[in-house]
Amino acid sequence: MNLEGICKAFCLFVVTSLSILPAPAAAQQFDAAFGVGTITAPTGFNAFGDPVPVSLTGGAYPVFSADVLLKGPLGVGGEISWKGSRGLYAGFQPYRPLFYDLNGVFAPRLKNIGAEVQAGIGWESLRFYQPFFQCGFAGCTNFVSSNHFMGHFGGGIRLYAHGNFFIRPEAHVYLIRNNNEFSSPFATRYGISIGYTFAPGF
Repeated sequence: MNLEGICKAFCLFVVTSLSILPAPAAAQQFDAAFGVGTITAPTGFNAFGDPVPVSLTGGAYPVFSADVLLKGPLGVGGEISWKGSRGLYAGFQPYRPLFYDLNGVFAPRLKNIGAEVQAGIGWESLRFYQPFFQCGFAGCTNFVSSNHFMGHFGGGIRLYAHGNFFIRPEAHVYLIRNNNEFSSPFATRYGISIGYTFAPGF
């Protein structure tokens, strides 16, 4: 997936989420951010000490995130994160993981500092690239996908450096169901994002 496709998917998610909210809720608070991080995950080993299968560890992961606070510090939000460059699965197969999640959000703010805690669900989409295109009703692609349902927990600290612009160090844990392509159903993403809070009263 190229950056344009990712941006379109995220914008569609945000517009859809906002359209189903009650009208008064949209006036509470809206936050949007872009950042980058990396993923760590356990590695499994065989009797010879070789990693089997592949670990999700490594790579730079850009992320788009947004949330809407509906009542005080409580709201809903979503994220999309993907491996910035293709990796080599088992040393030969180009691939790229993507993570999507939709969460309940608790985000209190005291002037120049805020906290953010998230919990929700989503899915991991693994794209394995091929040297040819396959075409169908929805268009042509040069990859096949393997999708897995997952749980998501995350948190961060919002540091409001200038007005409503914030810097957010963050950490996220993915609990991935049937993540058979990798050595563990657990993965952790660490990173930092820069964002902006659209909110009355601050």
